[in-house]
Amino acid sequence: MSKYHNFMQRPLSRREMLGICKGGFGTLAFASLFGGLPLVGCDRPKKGLAASSDLYLGPHYLPKAKNVIFLYMDGGVSQVDSFDPKPRLAKENGEDPRKKFKVDNTQFDNVGKILKSPWDFKQYGECGMPVSELFPHIATCVDDLALIRSMTSNFPEHTNANYFLHTGSGIQGRPSMGSWMTYGLGSENKNIPGYVVLDGGLIPPGGLDNFKNGFLPASYQASVLRAGAEPVANIRPQESIQNLQEQKLGFIKQLDQNLIGKMGEVDAVESAISNYELAYKMQSSIPELTEFGAESEATKKLYGLDSDDPHTKGYASQCLLARRLVERGVRFIELTCPNVGADRWDQHSNLKQGHERNAHAVDQPIAGLLKDLKSRGLLEETLVVWTGEFGRTPFAQGSNGRDHNPSAFSMWMAGAGIKGGTIFGKTDDYGYRVIENEVTIHDLHATIMHLLGLNHEQLTFRFGGRDMRLTDVHGHVIKDILA
Repeated sequence: MSKYHNFMQRPLSRREMLGICKGGFGTLAFASLFGGLPLVGCDRPKKGLAASSDLYLGPHYLPKAKNVIFLYMDGGVSQVDSFDPKPRLAKENGEDPRKKFKVDNTQFDNVGKILKSPWDFKQYGECGMPVSELFPHIATCVDDLALIRSMTSNFPEHTNANYFLHTGSGIQGRPSMGSWMTYGLGSENKNIPGYVVLDGGLIPPGGLDNFKNGFLPASYQASVLRAGAEPVANIRPQESIQNLQEQKLGFIKQLDQNLIGKMGEVDAVESAISNYELAYKMQSSIPELTEFGAESEATKKLYGLDSDDPHTKGYASQCLLARRLVERGVRFIELTCPNVGADRWDQHSNLKQGHERNAHAVDQPIAGLLKDLKSRGLLEETLVVWTGEFGRTPFAQGSNGRDHNPSAFSMWMAGAGIKGGTIFGKTDDYGYRVIENEVTIHDLHATIMHLLGLNHEQLTFRFGGRDMRLTDVHGHVIKDILA
């Protein structure tokens, strides 16, 4: 069986099963000809047939990636202090930026002097990519990274920018990109959710709506897991006798089915049934998933599980868990940031202390993840994405912080289909605005979907009388970073 057939549709809902059955056994026989596999390469229907029909799940073309690990840097990492060095800031440190360039209104409108980076940059790898002292471990992986220095966002405030990054819209209520990916491709594992968010301690501004299904069926929303011995609350069976628990679940299932019979098509009820069944399966799969006893000491040390910093150790558990989820076929995995006591990456003051705490927590675990995936051959089919919702200004807020900057920020991707050692895009001499190859959030989404074998213009869902999509009417694949 070819590699791109390794995608599993979700089981038919009861409503869909009844719809097929009423068409006669001929229709049932027709469906069986496909052997439970998605129709690879078929366009998703726009009219006449339900856009959520399982017969239309699957990639549009041969994918490079099977899974995505999204490393979300909550709060906005400063681009000029991480991956976009600007020597001019050091030369003009302490000068008034208003005399140098037009200054836009900022979130708190507290514009100080030009502020040089507190960290030095060095070139790493065969590609010679500059990386600051904040990320000495990630710096050793630069030949696998495609660095984009020309990212922009439409929103300068956390909540709207988070919705935009996660859902392609700055307003609440749209489906998360993880929901879109699982809607388009299904899941490879029937015992673990296809879309998982690992809660490191900080749910981003905007809350759980960043991870919701929006107008897609409710079964596509994220399942939030915690790293540690108890990743899901009450995951352990409440009954000591398995048969008794199965009887209780069967009774609940019967009640829901009776409700559907009376009310007709109710997605929430169908999804509740599906979630009950998945939760039951997770009772055996999740404890095994989060048990690291089989991992070698060398692997644990690579990730930083032996670190004296509890935040590094905690994020290392998330990264190792992410690799184990990839091995089990989970489609989309997002990691949120640990609470290091410095308000995420959002340093409006105490830039040096706050960025160093956050970087120390994530640097070694992320590098360990990249190296571990690569050594196991998993990086060839796993896309790793690192980004925040926007960047920060090249001048000070107050005396030692930086305000939000949606006009320019840096992010990187690695893994399946990515041209490692690449730097794409350019900002001005201050790192304030993009001057070459601007990349939007819609472009980022289009590129992620492309690597998963999905055409972002064809993956649609009929809602409110319109064919909706993650990228709306925007988005272009960033071809220059593709291998």
